[in-house]
Amino acid sequence: MTARPKVIVALENGPLLVDGPVVWRDAAGHERRVSGKRVALCRCGASSNKPFCDGTHKQIGFQAPAGQVLLPDGA
Repeated sequence: MTARPKVIVALENGPLLVDGPVVWRDAAGHERRVSGKRVALCRCGASSNKPFCDGTHKQIGFQAPAGQVLLPDGA
């Protein structure tokens, strides 16, 4: 079976989208598994549910370009 790379998509003026499942590891090394099909990560810095997006970017007028990054599987 060939490993598929993870794709991170930056939405215009919005969050980063990562197809799941995802393992989130904090600075202390604690892991949290997110089993959903897609995870939205905050990139405006104003979410009250960091690192996840809560939609605050819309209220604060966050602006940033769209884009895409490919990560090797397991990265």
